[in-house]
Amino acid sequence: MAGDSVDSYPAVEDHGLIGDLQTAALISTDGTVDWFCAPRFDSPSVFGALLDRRNGGHFQLSPDGVDYTSKQLYLPGTPILITRFHSADGVGELLDFMPVTGAEATDRHRLIRLVRMVRGSMQFRFHCHPRFNYGRDAYELEVHPEGDVFRSPTMTLTLAAFKNSLREFDTRDIKRDTDGVSASFTLHAGDIGGVVLETACPHAPRALSTDEACDLLAETRDYWRRWVGGSRYKGRWREVVERSAMTLKLMTYAPTGALVAAPTAGLPEQIGGQRNWDYRYTWIRDASFSVHALLRLGFTEEAEKYLLWLDARIREARDGNLPLQIMYRIDGSPDLPEEVLGHLEGYRGSAPVRIGNGAAGQLQLDIYGEALVSLELADRNGLIAPYEGWRKTAGLMDWLCAHWDQPEDGIWETRSGRQDFTYGRVLSWVALDRAIRIARRRGRPGDIARWSAERDAIYEQVMTRGFNQERRAFVQHYGSDILDASLLAMPGLNFISPTDPMWESTLRAMDTGLVSDSLVYRYDPKASPDGLAGTEGTFNMCTFWYVQALALAGRIDDARLTFEKMLTYSNPLGLYSEEIAPTGEQIGNFPQAFSHLSLISTAAHLDDLLDRQG
Repeated sequence: MAGDSVDSYPAVEDHGLIGDLQTAALISTDGTVDWFCAPRFDSPSVFGALLDRRNGGHFQLSPDGVDYTSKQLYLPGTPILITRFHSADGVGELLDFMPVTGAEATDRHRLIRLVRMVRGSMQFRFHCHPRFNYGRDAYELEVHPEGDVFRSPTMTLTLAAFKNSLREFDTRDIKRDTDGVSASFTLHAGDIGGVVLETACPHAPRALSTDEACDLLAETRDYWRRWVGGSRYKGRWREVVERSAMTLKLMTYAPTGALVAAPTAGLPEQIGGQRNWDYRYTWIRDASFSVHALLRLGFTEEAEKYLLWLDARIREARDGNLPLQIMYRIDGSPDLPEEVLGHLEGYRGSAPVRIGNGAAGQLQLDIYGEALVSLELADRNGLIAPYEGWRKTAGLMDWLCAHWDQPEDGIWETRSGRQDFTYGRVLSWVALDRAIRIARRRGRPGDIARWSAERDAIYEQVMTRGFNQERRAFVQHYGSDILDASLLAMPGLNFISPTDPMWESTLRAMDTGLVSDSLVYRYDPKASPDGLAGTEGTFNMCTFWYVQALALAGRIDDARLTFEKMLTYSNPLGLYSEEIAPTGEQIGNFPQAFSHLSLISTAAHLDDLLDRQG
């Protein structure tokens, strides 16, 4: 791995994502696995070079001793990543993929790295340097006839080359030491080689034949093409929508249906800053938004599985007479203690590196609205809640009636104290409104009179206290004049008409106060201190929400141009992180579910409006 300074870190967007529906890996354009956690998304890292180039661990496979350029693409209709290396001596391709594991939780995962020489010849080198448990655990290396085993106190990792590649290796060139295992090999036009990495392998390392590796490649390709072929989206942005759908699928833990906010931890919202959070968990908010995106595309099975996960969280909360927690582990467990990994320097020196997430204990009232939006949408699509699930949901609405009118921590998880956040109030209104709709549509029991009274009280409060007369805008929290992009969702949630003068003046205020050449900031941290130093970039989800708000306001041309501009900020693979820096680079955890969920919903919404225009 070249260099060890903070300048040696690849850009966040210079990575592709692969996965097997239980965990995932990020691979840079130089063929390095920079991030891989096993056996689950929220497990400790095995390769964590994204957070420390020297001490995080990595697995590089790239040309050796030759100048080259590289580009990445996905095999069409799949998340099989192709990294192409171009040099004066030839062209080679690295195909990285993980065979799908299925819906049963397992510790066994395979990462297959297949290299084929397109033309000419080239020498390649691989260097496998795992650093278990975020670089905290030592390991022993066991040498076997067909490969090696890295054995730590908590995990085993097996490395084996393809059988036909063994003849390409000179055993004198294989180096095994405390830095891992490395070797060089030469391929000529038509040759195929590669290595297989496997966690929790139950037997000694066994080299795959090229035919076996190609069979696994074909099975993985066919699985993903069958899956994405089930999409019913036929609109103007089919390619980017389907890529976003596959990305969301890659971030879904198949055994439970839970969607992680991102597969990474600690990637900063500002280079060198301290806004470095662990996103490898399931937020009620994010995952509830996924129901809308999945149902729009026709992926009913995935939506239904998440709803079962959500139903279990609602039941647990009511059984304990507790509110919903804002996030959980992917298996539904609620404990996410936050910890600082002081031995890691952080991406480009952005410390502290945090794992776990202390925001899990915050009170965020908006999550009830997002959860009920997903339940009501599912109900309209024939995914009807069972009796016990509805009973617990009704109890949750009774809890909300008694608790909505209090300060909270807000959607952006600020750490500066609770406020009467307008968005939280709006979504509380949404929760009660959607519960009433379900109860009336299905004739379900519930205290509709109470829900209606509280819903109406929330509405009156937001309209009188959430709107700042001097600013002529709805504001972040009562008593302030601070704009907040979360409120862009208000007309889409049917809280206010997009042609209401109060909303039109709010949108104009956001045009000038939060929008920078079509990109949208969440809020101004200087005007609204959030308990953390530094700044952040524009927030991708908010930009997509802005597109929808423009469209609803009748500004269709502005909406489409803003959407098309936003598409230029993806990486070449169509992936988005959480934010865009002032330089135009992607920052924050990557890829980000929020970004891809809102892209899908926005594309579908724009298609509908443009179709109506003719």
